[in-house]
Amino acid sequence: MSGLKSDTPVPTGVVVHAVSRVLELQYANGESYRVPFELMRVFSPSAEVRGHGPGQETLQTGKREVTITALEGVGNYALQPTFSDGHNTGIYSWDQLYEFATRQDELWADYFAKLKAAGVERDAPMAAPPAAHGHCH
Repeated sequence: MSGLKSDTPVPTGVVVHAVSRVLELQYANGESYRVPFELMRVFSPSAEVRGHGPGQETLQTGKREVTITALEGVGNYALQPTFSDGHNTGIYSWDQLYEFATRQDELWADYFAKLKAAGVERDAPMAAPPAAHGHCH
């Protein structure tokens, strides 16, 4: 299965908590994790966020209030959420979701370090995508 390690646990239950803005992942061994929507959104696996190679990432900001408005399964290996800001191109494999669930502290630290390095606030609105490269008059 593409993007799935054989030892990655597959959730037995997935619950969208709209009010607290977390995705709850329940596993057969009784473990349960709550992954904040914001974390999922800023680390979206989509090309729009990740870019097409190292250094191509687009730092995401202003996503603290984002919610998941729809959630669809992709085959038996991933979930594809639609976020309230319209973003819906990220396909989250069970591997990634388990990583988000178990490495939240590291991922948050990484995100905050990137914000600091870029000199932007977590809640700053996203700049509009760059316009086509034309000449301004």
